[in-house]
Amino acid sequence: MMRAFLVVMDSVGIGGAPDADQYFNNDVPDVGANTLGNIAAACAAGEAEEGRSGPLVLPHMAGLGLFNALGLAQGAQINAPAPSGLWGAATELSKGKDTPSGHWELAGLPVPWDWHYFPKTVPSFPPDVTARVCEIAGVDGILGNCHASGTAIIEEHGAAHMRTGQPICYTSIDSVFQIAAHEETFGLDRLYDLCERLAPMLHEMKVGRVIARPFVGQPGSFKRTANRHDYAILPPAPVLTNWVQDAGRHVYAIGKIGDIFSMSGIDEVRRGPDADLMGHLSDLVDTAEDGSLTFANFVEFDSAYGHRRDVSGYARHLEWFDAELGKLLPRLREGDLLIITADHGNDPTWIGTDHTRERVPVIVAGAGAGSIGHIAFADVAASIAAHLGVPAQGPGTSFL
Repeated sequence: MMRAFLVVMDSVGIGGAPDADQYFNNDVPDVGANTLGNIAAACAAGEAEEGRSGPLVLPHMAGLGLFNALGLAQGAQINAPAPSGLWGAATELSKGKDTPSGHWELAGLPVPWDWHYFPKTVPSFPPDVTARVCEIAGVDGILGNCHASGTAIIEEHGAAHMRTGQPICYTSIDSVFQIAAHEETFGLDRLYDLCERLAPMLHEMKVGRVIARPFVGQPGSFKRTANRHDYAILPPAPVLTNWVQDAGRHVYAIGKIGDIFSMSGIDEVRRGPDADLMGHLSDLVDTAEDGSLTFANFVEFDSAYGHRRDVSGYARHLEWFDAELGKLLPRLREGDLLIITADHGNDPTWIGTDHTRERVPVIVAGAGAGSIGHIAFADVAASIAAHLGVPAQGPGTSFL
């Protein structure tokens, strides 16, 4: 039996979304946002030199067709050697430009409802939500209660949080409720308990995720830790992980995949920062059994560089990822399928600090070479199901 590896480079969009004019950052539509393209242009122009130099160098993904997919999304021809893999550009049907929307649809389930978003006002949250946070946490108020950058709001309210015990609550243009708390003075388990008990109320409102955002340090030197945990709404119908598990196969989740799907259809989870996640992926390339699915998310493209508008850091991370990928590709077994894609954009050259509505690349090793053209996100799930020989239940069409 064959194996499948689905790897999501969180936020590595390629621009060109046909409905980008309906999505905004700081009231500016996302038309022209292009995460990969604008990073490559900044590198070529010498505008992303901090810690690196010269053009963006991604030989292994380029060899599979990454820049051909970028050109397709932009309606432009790319002058490059013929790729050795399949390549195309995927367009999202679901409304939104966030993690659950992208991942659910990649797994074969377009989101069947409109997410709830909190208004860009102060306060952002309705009184009953705030009261519930206070009740669970045993405090008399919350800090923040607004749209904010996660690192900035910790610096702004971290000292008051440590002094009062009030959790720092904030949101963004995504359907999220985020709670930041100090691992030592507030307690990591207490933060997890707060988020877990609050999540059902938010999920009932169709808020996609309640996110625990722990941090450590002292005023002036706070640092978020790797102990983030997402409490996501359960998908309302079976997705790729369920299809594979229900067929008696093993499903591995790397990174935050287990959180995104509320552990539905997942047998084993491996967590950590991206460097550790690459080690887990490498291990599973060597050890995952026949017929299995490995579903991975590499979040630091988004969390460490996209939201922080760090162009050079994003470029370095792309080059690191590509170099590590080069070590994996020769070790794939005959019959293995490796699909590399993304869930949305987060253009670090763009205004604001939020995600950007973009198409995403789909590059494939183990299934021949050539263009698969413009496809739907859900086609990824249908293709993996076809490869593994399990029944698909979603709307997608296999490109294999």
